[in-house]
Formats: sequence, C-alpha cells, structure tokens
Amino acid sequence: MNETQYRLSKHISGTPSKWRAAASARRDNKEWLRYSQQIAMMMLDKMEELGLTQKSVAGRMGCSQQYVSRVLKGSENLSIETISKIEAALGLHILEPAFAIK
Repeated sequence: MNETQYRLSKHISGTPSKWRAAASARRDNKEWLRYSQQIAMMMLDKMEELGLTQKSVAGRMGCSQQYVSRVLKGSENLSIETISKIEAALGLHILEPAFAIK
C-alpha cells in the first residue's frame, strides 16, 4: 500500500454507504416516484400562484411543515388521504374520480 492509499484508508467510514440501496429503491419505484414528482410540481405551481408558503399549506392540510417539505421533494409515497388533503388545501384536481356520484 502506497502512502496515498494509506492516508485514504484512514478516512474510510466504519458504516457502509447506503447509496446502492437508495439507487435500487429509486429504480424499483420509478413509476410512483414519477407520479409523486408530478404532484410535487403541481403543488409548487399552485403555491406560487396563490402566494402560499409550506407552513401555510401545512396548516391547511393539518400536518407539519416538514411533511409538506418531504412531499414537495417528490419522493414521498402519498396515500389517497394525503392526496385528498392536498387537493382540498390547494384547490387542485389530482385524482380523477373513478365514478361519478349521482
């Protein structure tokens, strides 16, 4: 081992990196991630249009600002309940109704 390799080896983390697992999860969940990112973009556009902050949207949704931040990153696995809260808070139509209620 040369001196450069020796110096680098002193900085190796004792815990393994999680990048491979994260990359694998992104690949395996590509479809819902794409949909989640589309919802995040819709939200950001509407928030900008209405002049709303993450904190104000969180208040309207009844959740924390931190949760809204995670949703806006486009990597949160959203439940139908959460999507419904987003729709109500921002006046968006994200999900089309499966059937018309008469």
